[in-house]
Amino acid sequence: MSDHEFQSWFPESGSIDYDDTQTNITEATLDEMRSIAARYPQARSALLPMLHLVQSVDGRISPAGVEACAQILDITTAQVSGVATFYTMYRRRPGGRHHVGVCTTALCAVMGGDALLDQVCDRLGIHEGETTADGAISLERIECNAACDFAPVLMVNWEFFDNMNPEKVDDLLAALSSGETVKSPRGATLTSWMEAERVLAGFPDGRADEGPTAGEASLLGVNVARENGWRAPDAPPPIPASDEAASAEGGQK
Repeated sequence: MSDHEFQSWFPESGSIDYDDTQTNITEATLDEMRSIAARYPQARSALLPMLHLVQSVDGRISPAGVEACAQILDITTAQVSGVATFYTMYRRRPGGRHHVGVCTTALCAVMGGDALLDQVCDRLGIHEGETTADGAISLERIECNAACDFAPVLMVNWEFFDNMNPEKVDDLLAALSSGETVKSPRGATLTSWMEAERVLAGFPDGRADEGPTAGEASLLGVNVARENGWRAPDAPPPIPASDEAASAEGGQK
């Protein structure tokens, strides 16, 4: 390849592995997929949660899952594959019981996100995009976890772990590897990645209210305002419709 040719930095992102035809999709799964489609005025709008449901049973976007989505939504398998390979939350290959994402964007990078990613790689003996040999943990570099006030942050099965440092990372990885119970500081007790995918498909597990609704850093501004009696200024009274019309007419002249 010459220096002037385009080079992809995501050579392994690729397509779905159609050689792996194993599936755990049952008739009960198909019924749940149909129930998801029935929630939407246009059935094809259900594709994203349906793909999460596929992952909750197959651990990836499987060929059988692609076929099922296409048939239920009356779209082509190419359309399903195009969506499944566009979003990074959908796996092309099987992963681990837990999915660890390390943010290295902007503020998290400034606060040490890249060093934490290197530490996770060294600790687990894998690179980003890989899974440990025992199938316990998969690793991903995340492009912004939308939690800059808690930087640097990690996610495990889409639950936040805030203000991370090398010691916290080691403790977290040790607990995940040994199967200990782990609770997010701003969320629920961790289940598995596949169980979390079922929740994203729209089947609540009853744990949405575990943990605080917001952390101290997120509430700092509003708490300072309350302590000082600050409030937003009142909105001006609405302009009567007759005055608006007169003003518009005057502007046209």
